[in-house]
Amino acid sequence: MDNVPQRSTASRLRQLYAEQGQSPWLDNISRPLITSGDLAQLIDQGVRGITANPAIFEKAVTGSHAYNAALRELVDAGHSAAQMYEALVVEDTRMAADVFRPLYEQSDGIDGLVSIEVSPRLADDTAGTIEEARRLHQAVDRPNIFVKVPATEAGMPAISELLAEGININITLIFAVDTYDRVIDAYLSALEQRVAQGRPVDRLGSVASFFVSRVDTAVDAQLQRLIAAEGDAGRRTELAGLLGTAAIANARIAYEHFKAAFGGDRFARLQANGARAQRPLWASTGAKNPAYSDVRYVDELIGPDTVNTMPAATIDAFQDHGRVARMLDADLPGAYAAIAQLESAGISIGEVTDGLLVDGIRLFSEAFDRLDAAIREKRAALLAVSVGR
Repeated sequence: MDNVPQRSTASRLRQLYAEQGQSPWLDNISRPLITSGDLAQLIDQGVRGITANPAIFEKAVTGSHAYNAALRELVDAGHSAAQMYEALVVEDTRMAADVFRPLYEQSDGIDGLVSIEVSPRLADDTAGTIEEARRLHQAVDRPNIFVKVPATEAGMPAISELLAEGININITLIFAVDTYDRVIDAYLSALEQRVAQGRPVDRLGSVASFFVSRVDTAVDAQLQRLIAAEGDAGRRTELAGLLGTAAIANARIAYEHFKAAFGGDRFARLQANGARAQRPLWASTGAKNPAYSDVRYVDELIGPDTVNTMPAATIDAFQDHGRVARMLDADLPGAYAAIAQLESAGISIGEVTDGLLVDGIRLFSEAFDRLDAAIREKRAALLAVSVGR
């Protein structure tokens, strides 16, 4: 398959975990990836988990005929389009979780996890998010899954409630450091609630998915406009020097917050009860700008107790020419300086990240709508064939 990373005899992915304590995950899912044995091969290369989102699943279903037989069965069983979608995504998640189950057991529940996402249509609906997350968790019925919930205002109370119930949660679409602080607090609060109730916390898992490359895309667009409007050559050079600095600086500052929160007394009390740290997960790590290295958002964000979920092409590139070295906390003063310079130039990181969250929900909703339309179309065609029999 063209979108499956090629096998490497000397796997940099394995080095990431063994030498640096970072878990490489794949940001892709499809039924052919699982049934062909390619996913098992990726695990052999060093992939330790898998993430997906509505856009990825939309491409999987509409981009091949692999789901036609399953769709036929669902139509014959009288399922609606919404029921068909859920059945497909639940089955893919279940199948992938089974492939990852040995790694999950071997790692004592740290890795070997597969994510399934609540509908982006519920991003502003706390009760709806909780209800759907519970249903998906029960439907998949595997211990090694995360339910993905976005870090929206409505998502925050849902995250706390679901974690307190003992459901593993992948908090997604995090862009802002202050939002990340709230995500950490939601996790710690849920752990504290369970400990107070005498409930176990040793296998409760959570990751905080911090989106990276999209920050550079948005900030660079503003910088390019400022550069084009600037008459002073020296100032243009200064502004050009800020291109491509925002995303990595933002992530490095977030990692500093992670270390402070999970190295402090509050977590130490929970850790004494078996709790585990909520690892930062670097998402959106494929380079969007062809002028940047295709492994930029991997090489520069390597650090212990983190996850990097990569598209297949980025895994290929990293296996070929990535650099395995701890860089995530290499220059924290430089990260703060870069953000300060951007703010001085008139670019508000807060406004950028707020806009990216809105855009992220919109993009996932549009992908979900396209997938819904495609399934409805296939359902109608299959029903027409049934009538004509």
